[in-house]
Amino acid sequence: MIVADRPSYRPGEAPEGEVFFARTKSFTRRSRELPLNLQRTWDAHASKYVIEPERGIGHTTVADTFRLDPVQLFARKAPLTVEIGSGTGEQIVEAARTHPERDYLAFEVWVPGIAKLISKAVEAGATNIRVIEADAQQAFPIVFADSVADEVWTFFPDPWRKSRHHKRRLVSPKFALEVARILADGGIWRLATDWDDYAWQMRDVVEGCPLLANPYEGERPDEADEQPTRGGFAPRFAGRIVTHFETRGLNEGRVAHDVVGVRLPRETTNARTTQGENTSDQAE
Repeated sequence: MIVADRPSYRPGEAPEGEVFFARTKSFTRRSRELPLNLQRTWDAHASKYVIEPERGIGHTTVADTFRLDPVQLFARKAPLTVEIGSGTGEQIVEAARTHPERDYLAFEVWVPGIAKLISKAVEAGATNIRVIEADAQQAFPIVFADSVADEVWTFFPDPWRKSRHHKRRLVSPKFALEVARILADGGIWRLATDWDDYAWQMRDVVEGCPLLANPYEGERPDEADEQPTRGGFAPRFAGRIVTHFETRGLNEGRVAHDVVGVRLPRETTNARTTQGENTSDQAE
C-alpha cells in the first residue's frame, strides 16, 4: 500500500487542470451505493457511529487540518483501541460489547461494511464504537496526537500476494513508526494474517522498529519460515474472534499467525535516539 506512481483524480473531483488517482490501491472506496436494508440502517443510526471528517482530495482521505480527540468523540476518557480495516465489524463489535469500559475506533473504507458494522453495533447495544471512512495510512499522521491509543489492531490486512505488489502492504517500517507514535507507553500493536510471508514481514517490521519490542521474540518457530528457527510469533490473542473472513482462510488450508509489538517507554527510546544522533555527529 503505497502512493501510486501516477496519482490522478476521480471524475468531478479534480482541481481544474489536474487529475486524481487514488493515493493507494488497497484503500479505495469499493461502493457508494447501499442495498435498501443497509441504507435504512445507515439513515437511522449512522449519526451515532460514523465520523464525518473534513475531506482531502478523494473520498477516503482526510484534510490536513482534521483532528480526532477521543475524549471529545466518546464524551469520556477511557482506554482506546483503534482497528484498521474493520470489515463488517465482527471483531470490533464483539470487543465493544464485552468491554463496555473501553472505547473502539474503526478505520474502514468499504461503505457496505461500515453499514453492516453499524447494524451489528445496534443489535449488540454497543455505544462505545465510532467508525471513520478513511485510509488509515493517510489519516494516522494527521488525525492523532501522540500517545492516544492503548491498542492498535491490524487483523488480516490485504496481503498483496504477488511479490511485485508486496511494497503496497500496509505493514511497513514507516507505518510502524506511526503506530508507535500514537500508542501510549506499554501500548500494544496486535497484528494477524493467514499469509505466511506477510506474517514473517510483520514480525520483521515489529522487531526492526526502534520504538517497539516483540515480547515473543524467538518463540513459536514456523517450519515454513525462510528462517525456520527464528520464531517471533505470539499466541493467539484471546480477544480475537474467528471471523467469517478467517474461516474462509482456514477452509483453504491457511493458518493465522499473530504478531505483537509493545510500545517502549518514551524516555528509553528518546535517550536511544539522542545517543544515536550524538554517535553520528562524532563520526562526522
